[in-house]
Amino acid sequence: MRRNVTRIGAGLGVGLVATLALPGIASAHVSIEPGTVEGGEGAVIAVRVPNERDDASTTRLRLVLPVETPIGSVRTTEMPGWRSTTATRKLPQPIDVFGRKVDTVVSQVTWTATDGVGIRPGQYEDFDLSLGPLPESGELVFTAVQTYSGGETVSWNEVSADKTTEPEHPAPVLQLTPESGSTATPTPGGTAGAVLPLADATTAEATGTDSAGTVSLALSGAALLVSLLAAVLAWRRGRPAAADAAPTADSVPVMADGATAGDTAERAPEDARP
Repeated sequence: MRRNVTRIGAGLGVGLVATLALPGIASAHVSIEPGTVEGGEGAVIAVRVPNERDDASTTRLRLVLPVETPIGSVRTTEMPGWRSTTATRKLPQPIDVFGRKVDTVVSQVTWTATDGVGIRPGQYEDFDLSLGPLPESGELVFTAVQTYSGGETVSWNEVSADKTTEPEHPAPVLQLTPESGSTATPTPGGTAGAVLPLADATTAEATGTDSAGTVSLALSGAALLVSLLAAVLAWRRGRPAAADAAPTADSVPVMADGATAGDTAERAPEDARP
């Protein structure tokens, strides 16, 4: 029985792993990590890029910043095996960047693999960025263009039309929450269901995607495993103890004359009579 319980537990474990693995596969796209930061100041984020091809590596990433919400300070960090470059654009009106006025901002950042390898199949890479000052609330929608070693390019620039379903190539989104104790005005939004333009290296504000379904599925799978294991353990504990402890014929001692110990004990008073 103990062997059967072990097999049941192993089977449930495999099922749970498969269930939890499905959302990860479905949501393997370019994203911003963390997906939500406090607005109003600067922040350090990472552009997470998974390699989705089995026969090619990711050798180039181009990130286009929102044109509707210019970000005055954009900085990269040194990454082994990668070279980063930036492109800028002129603003119609200067903006305030941490106490100083600027009229030129970064419009896009490009990372290019220098080791000829890049991101191998089955792996991912985080590209760090320092951004600021950020709007006090709302969201920033980016466009990412991923280039593979075979020359294929994938544009992550689609936005959800109904805010619930995820498009095939969703645009990376950074959600902004108001600073503690402040009342913020959300950044202006754009048209949902749009495909962000690439030719002019610009992007527009739009609604982001919802990952709540992924989390709910993972939690449901975990709850199912716990419930089934609890049921198996309860059944084990509820079996009659006598069934487990019942003696067998092989376990009763046999005396030299062929009688059992119980028989000898019963005859003892009779043998002791004068």
